[in-house]
Amino acid sequence: MIRTLAFCAALAAVPATAQELALPSEARQLTNRVNPLDSYDVPIAVWDGTRVPTREVQGRVVKQTWRISVGSKTTLQVFASLRDQIEAQGYDVLLDCPGETCGGFDFRFGTEVVPSPDMYVSIRDYRFLSANRGDDVLSLLVSRNPPDAYVQIITVTSPDAEPLEVEPESEPATVEASGLAGGLEVAGHMVLGDLEFETGADALGTGPFASLSVLAEWLNEEVTRRVALVGHTDNIGVLESNISLGQRRAEAVKARLVEEFGVTADQLETAGAGYLAPVASNATPEGREANRRVEAVVLPAR
Repeated sequence: MIRTLAFCAALAAVPATAQELALPSEARQLTNRVNPLDSYDVPIAVWDGTRVPTREVQGRVVKQTWRISVGSKTTLQVFASLRDQIEAQGYDVLLDCPGETCGGFDFRFGTEVVPSPDMYVSIRDYRFLSANRGDDVLSLLVSRNPPDAYVQIITVTSPDAEPLEVEPESEPATVEASGLAGGLEVAGHMVLGDLEFETGADALGTGPFASLSVLAEWLNEEVTRRVALVGHTDNIGVLESNISLGQRRAEAVKARLVEEFGVTADQLETAGAGYLAPVASNATPEGREANRRVEAVVLPAR
């Protein structure tokens, strides 16, 4: 089964039949917000040190997000397939950048993103594209929280154009759980992918970190819930040092959850796994970055 996004023509030059942007059958829609007349500040350049340059466009604004089970696929693999299809439909790319080039944290929080848990963005692992086709504008944002990828598409068309619709070939599967906390309950673990550590350091950045907010809310809802915070690294260096670094990073996350989010310390355990449980290949910079992570693993309730 292939899910499709139907882009209906808004200009006379575009064929009247809907064009399709294919998503994998594993895609589960989380958001479908349609505003018949609204405005959207579409990013047209990377963070310039002060702001994200944008251009305001007006029309029918549709915001949609999906979660896709992608296993070990990289963010670029998910993004590239969608980008190719967008260009094939006649869109001209305005901006195409990976997270670090876009501006990292500053770009992420300087542009519009559907709030968690319907969209998840790892500051260290996302890609963004904006494009236009005549007066129509589209933006694409892809990020990962292994084993899932999150996709956000925002389109702006003329007010009388048909809205962006999901048209699966068969009946869509029911979404059993959405967002990070739902994934934690279903999968038994989740990667806290938006955390920031300097290379080789164990001090956690200032944040804010949406993943910690979501995890803390889940833990605080029921004090019998427990998780182990496990620090993972890439394969640079010796195992013992990497295990120790992962342990210290996990302890820094625990301290933040206790001190700033009010989580009970007894609900949290910490461990370091070093490079023993990679989620991607350490042969590439992108893979090593994905492997440097802290993961929350559900423990038996007390």
